[in-house]
Amino acid sequence: MDNMKRTLRVTVFIACILSSKFLFAQAPKYSNEFLSIGVGARALAMSGAQVATVNDATSCFWNPAGLVNVKGNLQLALMHNSYFAGIADYDFGSLAVPVDATSTIGFSLIRLGVDNIPDTTELVDANGQVNYDKVKSFSIADYGFFFSYSKNSKVPGFTYGGSAKIIHRTVGEFAKVWGFGIDLGAQYKKDKWSFGVMGKDVTSTFNAWTFNTEKFQDVFEITGNEIPKNSLEITLPKLILGAAYTTPISKKFSFTLAADFDVTFDGQRNVIISSDPVSVDPHAGFELDYNHFLFLRGGVQNIQQIKDFDNTKYTVAQPNLGIGIKLKNLTIDYALTHVGGTTESLGSVYSNVFSLKLDIHKKPK
Repeated sequence: MDNMKRTLRVTVFIACILSSKFLFAQAPKYSNEFLSIGVGARALAMSGAQVATVNDATSCFWNPAGLVNVKGNLQLALMHNSYFAGIADYDFGSLAVPVDATSTIGFSLIRLGVDNIPDTTELVDANGQVNYDKVKSFSIADYGFFFSYSKNSKVPGFTYGGSAKIIHRTVGEFAKVWGFGIDLGAQYKKDKWSFGVMGKDVTSTFNAWTFNTEKFQDVFEITGNEIPKNSLEITLPKLILGAAYTTPISKKFSFTLAADFDVTFDGQRNVIISSDPVSVDPHAGFELDYNHFLFLRGGVQNIQQIKDFDNTKYTVAQPNLGIGIKLKNLTIDYALTHVGGTTESLGSVYSNVFSLKLDIHKKPK
């Protein structure tokens, strides 16, 4: 009876272990990686080259200094997408409100979650009887809450801002995390040029893990898994430098070319400039604007060197494409993009991403 009970519990609980194991053993290099996916179809189509050009409600995420460029009385940005054949849902919402002519505040929420995971810890009772009525469900979800502020400086063309962010994670009733961090950014525009700098997690982001071991200790001991302990996970700072050039092509057409350079300080990564502890990951994008009505976008990111079986190396990259259309106060953007990784690593599996942006203006009295 004990053997049958052990075998059954191992079998039915293995899915839960696989779903949450990565949460129990994250290296600091990949801490809070759900915040690396990116928000807004415009930005995703341009491969995330946004730190110098972003100027809407998504600035809370990309560079809070861009919030001050929001026009009107209020701007709302929304995005929903399903990844991994609909297993995971990724949602983003942001609200930007100008305070006065020189400053803007913003509030944003990001959620990446896998829902309706079977909880089979009580499937088999103490007598070895299987009771499917005891099967419940739980969710694994990551949340990011952003509170942002942006302001024009006394220097023409120079803006600055910051975001205080709260991180929250839940693994059903098994574990939870609370964290806090700060992002700081600045932009400078001069003629056709734009420059930007963004410091993510400038003070490091500290994530405190709390585990409810009573919910899974017996199963983990049976399956030989290490019992996790309450701990502190640290997200190290990242510096993003960006530049963009915008030029008119004709009376109705203009063209923007942008490039960002992500500088990390957490050890060697598989990027173009790879060293220990500093690595630099470049990515670039473009936007063709027709009369501020129709937009064509593209970009490239995740440029990496892959080693083949014969130890030869070759370079791969992730291309992205997208379009946008602005209908009065409503903007609809679309991107054809990978969740992350390269064309080589993910084959031809692309995601279709849509996002909306709505500008609200008060009626004149």
